[in-house]
Amino acid sequence: MSPISSSAPLIGARRLRLWPAHRPGWAIIVAGVCLALIAMAAVLAPWLAPHDPLQMSPASRLQPANDTYWLGSDAYGRDLLSRVLYGARVSLTVGIGSALIAVVIGLPLGILAGFFRGLDAVVMRVMDGLMAIPNVLLAIAIVSLTSANLWTVMAAITIPEIPRVVRLVRSVVLSAREEPYVEAAISLGSSLSTVMWRHLMPNTLAPLIVMATYICASAILTEAILSFLGAGLGTETPTWGNIMSEGRTYFLIKPSLIFWPGLMLSLCILSINLLGDAARDRLDPRLNKRGGER
Repeated sequence: MSPISSSAPLIGARRLRLWPAHRPGWAIIVAGVCLALIAMAAVLAPWLAPHDPLQMSPASRLQPANDTYWLGSDAYGRDLLSRVLYGARVSLTVGIGSALIAVVIGLPLGILAGFFRGLDAVVMRVMDGLMAIPNVLLAIAIVSLTSANLWTVMAAITIPEIPRVVRLVRSVVLSAREEPYVEAAISLGSSLSTVMWRHLMPNTLAPLIVMATYICASAILTEAILSFLGAGLGTETPTWGNIMSEGRTYFLIKPSLIFWPGLMLSLCILSINLLGDAARDRLDPRLNKRGGER
């Protein structure tokens, strides 16, 4: 066998090991495009919506798709397309806002619980108590005790998500604080705040990014469930859950009232979850190592 032919399999094997680790799958590309389009629709809703989403027209109720109402109208004569576009604004605001608030609150609590053993027992027992209550039931209870507006709904959705962030950060800190560089920083006289925020917190950023994507998707779904059950934002607010809740009465004669908001909700959550999986595969060094060995 010639030297050229003997080296060819090695080059091919090397390409097979490196290519999958850096190649974005078609599903990830489609998910990114879908999420970008939904985000653009949410931001540009005032300019893209052909009608006022709150404007009622009883004479035009339950219209099929036509030149005036591109997706038809609902039982109150409101334009379905406009309401779906404005519903994206509410869903993305709740999802992104809930994820950011959960990370901002859960990150310091998790670092403190993982670094100080005395606080660990207290903080984690509170987190265990919150996790023992189903997310939707806790959110319904919080919304029922307060006025249903965007901030209270976000708070009701965020509180059950905080324990997930705290437990994740705590587990990372418990592992990282035993590393030699952390012990060296402590022995050299570094302050506890420097050790926690300069040496321990960077280790939590990669898993937190992944966790934030799942919290965002979960918050969007929870908001839709609350609105569908009548425990979320007022029915006058165009949200995907409210649109489906109002349309279920007319499902047999006009299924599009549920189909279009349900399709947007499914695409949004699926896209966020796929991007979260991609972020996990990219940021987790163990998965990168296994991908490179294939």
